[in-house]
Amino acid sequence: MNGYLKRILNARVYDVAVETPLEQAPNLSARIGNTILLKREDMQPVFSFKLRGAYNKMAQLTPEQLKRGVIAASAGNHAQGVALSAQKLGCKAVIVMPTTTPQIKIQAVAARGAKVVLHGDSYSDAYQHALELEQQSKMTFVHPYDDPDVIAGQGTIAMEILRQHTQAIHAIFVPIGGGGLIAGVAAYVKELRPEIKVIGVQPVDSDAMYRSLKARKRVTLEHVGLFADGVAVKQVGTETFRLCRKLVDEIILVDTDTACAALKDVFEDTRSILEPAGALSIAGAKLYAARENLKGETLVAIASGANMNFDRLRFVAERAEIGEEREAILAVSIPETPGSFRKFCALLGKRSITEFNYRYADSKEAHVFVGIQVRDQLETSELVDKLQRSKLATLDLSDNEMAKLHLRHLVGGHAPEVKDEIMFRFEFPERPGALMNFLNSMSHSWNISLFHYRNHGADYGRVLVGMQVPHHDKKALRKFLDTLGYRYWDESENPAYRLFLG
Repeated sequence: MNGYLKRILNARVYDVAVETPLEQAPNLSARIGNTILLKREDMQPVFSFKLRGAYNKMAQLTPEQLKRGVIAASAGNHAQGVALSAQKLGCKAVIVMPTTTPQIKIQAVAARGAKVVLHGDSYSDAYQHALELEQQSKMTFVHPYDDPDVIAGQGTIAMEILRQHTQAIHAIFVPIGGGGLIAGVAAYVKELRPEIKVIGVQPVDSDAMYRSLKARKRVTLEHVGLFADGVAVKQVGTETFRLCRKLVDEIILVDTDTACAALKDVFEDTRSILEPAGALSIAGAKLYAARENLKGETLVAIASGANMNFDRLRFVAERAEIGEEREAILAVSIPETPGSFRKFCALLGKRSITEFNYRYADSKEAHVFVGIQVRDQLETSELVDKLQRSKLATLDLSDNEMAKLHLRHLVGGHAPEVKDEIMFRFEFPERPGALMNFLNSMSHSWNISLFHYRNHGADYGRVLVGMQVPHHDKKALRKFLDTLGYRYWDESENPAYRLFLG
């Protein structure tokens, strides 16, 4: 492995890093029937593993290189690692960060004396700008993942895991952005304990390594998701890709709801709040255990970071129950007759109601939007069947993005006087001024009949827009949407819209 075992054993990380504990998650372990051990990298001085690789790289620079200073690009955690390392080594540091980086990470970097430059919507945008600044300043670039010294620094996590747990381990789950962490972990584990599976975990909307391994070449993503901003990388590294092709057993993809559920799992066991990227490994371990019908095994999940923006907790709390399939969102049509509302509530039984929205539709029928706490998907299916057997038309909206993001927060109902209405859902990178930019882009002659927007911190900005567009303008509408530059979905036929707003 080109000397990675030796590199890892000789890595200089403990001038700034601590050996983090490997702790059991008792509640989660009991629930899934396997022992889940959390490698608590969220307990590092910068609340992330990234300082290991950054310091190992910088500690080996020459005095001349340190005098010129270092420059890095980062979505936040690597930036804090570089800033802390520069502070320890007495050199200046410039960090280029995406404009979508949570404010908590920006403030943490600046507090350690580094100069912060905000540029672009993703790590890839910041990276290109940092390379330009490197050429101008002659500073040394400290790559967040595609560097052997950085990879070796991250590999010390695996060294600690195998020392802390000498008994059998079925698999180690590792979040993947650019691949530095999993490359270092796999290089060490496969050299000493090749029977242990090394499994990567990525978000479904930031799956560059997954796609690259499948294509057997590095793939560049056109867009990356921003919820798990710590792994929002459009292209993985050359060296990390090489190592992952040889050493990683598989990659599991998880969605936002599943990641939110994992955040809640860790909180319930540790009373600590991870960032979304930090909880990916736990989400992946849960999916893997369920898929393989695994029982009685030991699974290690690297809790890689805890730099969470406080204002994102609202979004996480809303989606965690759905991700764990412990909340069902249903649309139920009931007769507009005396007693039918009471009958409906009786059918729900003693289940806890998380949300209840009722709107008069007409003299014959009313529509109810209800959130209900359930044990699992099976209970949701049984409840839907029960309501339908009682002749109440019921739709399960638990996987309906428009319902989860917008409908549950809207006030209103049907607008029969609104003619030619078309409903679209949009996404755009959330950053200061993003909503105003969206509104300016939307300026057109068509009347806006509905508009709903909620700020989700550093996640995507999400907007639901109703527009009155005459049939003869449909071609012009399509041209307008295609040139707008935002991802969008036509929700005009969405049953949630038809029932409650159409």
